[in-house]
Amino acid sequence: MEFVKDLRLAVLIDADNIPYINVKEMMQEIAKYGTPTFKRIYADWTRPTVAGWKKVLLENAITPVQQYSYTKGKNSTDSAMIIDAMDILYTGRVDGFCIVSSDSDFTRLATRLREAGMKVIGIGERKTLTPMISACDKFIYLEILKSPDEPTEETPKEQPVKKVKASRVKKVNEPEPPAAFGTVTKELVTMIGQSINDLADEQGWAFLGDLGNLLLKKQADFDPRVYGFKKLLPLIKSISQFETDERETGKGNIRHVYVKNKQ
Repeated sequence: MEFVKDLRLAVLIDADNIPYINVKEMMQEIAKYGTPTFKRIYADWTRPTVAGWKKVLLENAITPVQQYSYTKGKNSTDSAMIIDAMDILYTGRVDGFCIVSSDSDFTRLATRLREAGMKVIGIGERKTLTPMISACDKFIYLEILKSPDEPTEETPKEQPVKKVKASRVKKVNEPEPPAAFGTVTKELVTMIGQSINDLADEQGWAFLGDLGNLLLKKQADFDPRVYGFKKLLPLIKSISQFETDERETGKGNIRHVYVKNKQ
C-alpha cells in the first residue's frame, strides 16, 4: 500500500463481528499505515456477551459507543458506525478509515469513503466475503495477526472420527473455500507473473516495490503473511518461476530489488 505521508486514520470497530483476543496485534498493525485519530468500537454494551472487551478497551484507549438493539435479530451497530463514519468524513480531520468487521454490509460504506478520496483499510476474519474485501484499498486477515504461540484455525487437532451419513452436495454458485494459510496457489503465481509483465522494462525486469503496489491494487487481501512469508521478496524467491536481481543504489547499503519471469 503506497503512502505519501503518515495518514490520520479513523478506526471503527464492529464488536459484534470481531473477537477481542487479537486487538493488541491489530492496533500494532494499523500503526504501520498511520496514526489512529479516532478509535471507536460499537456494540450493545448491556449484553453479557461483550463483557470480555472491557480490559481490551482500557489497554488500547478505544472509546466504546453504546448502541441498543431496538429489535431482536437486527444489528443496529451497523447504522451507528455508518453515521459516525460519514460525520467524521465531513470533518476533514482524517485521511483514511480502518473498518474492522467481517460483515459485508459495510461494503457500500467502504466504497463511498474511497469515492471521497479516503484510503480504506479493512480488517476481518477469513470468512469475510469478497465484495467487502474488494471495496477496500487493503484488507488484512485477523488470523495472520495472531501471536506465534496462539493456536489458529489451521492448527491440526486430534478429533474423534465421525461417521458421515451423506456426502455434502455443492450448491450452485457456492464460493469455493479459501486455501489454507501457507498455500501458494497457481492463481497467485499467475497473478504475480502477469503483474511482472505489466511493469517490466525491455529486459523483462520489474521493480519489486512497484510489483507489491500493483498486486495490492489487483487483490486487496494480498499479503505475503497469508502464504507464510513476512515479506514479498522471500515469497518471490520461493517460487521457481521467478528470478530476482539486487542492484546497488550508491546510497550506503540500500539496494533495489528487481523481479523477472524466467524464460
